[in-house]
Amino acid sequence: MSTQKIDDRFGVTAVKNGFISREQLFEALKIQLAEDLKGLKHRLIGEILLVKEYITEVQIDKVIESMSF
Repeated sequence: MSTQKIDDRFGVTAVKNGFISREQLFEALKIQLAEDLKGLKHRLIGEILLVKEYITEVQIDKVIESMSF
């Protein structure tokens, strides 16, 4: 499974759980894409959302627990 697929699912799950808004997810995806295009280290969506203070570590854990791989 690709990292992008995991990120997409993480973001969608976080939105469905009400932890972040669709706009916050879209912003994080734009940041991730811009960094990737610049050749910077790839960051997961959860990491970007955490740094932006849109989500907490506890919420990240809850999202991951609710995802089925």
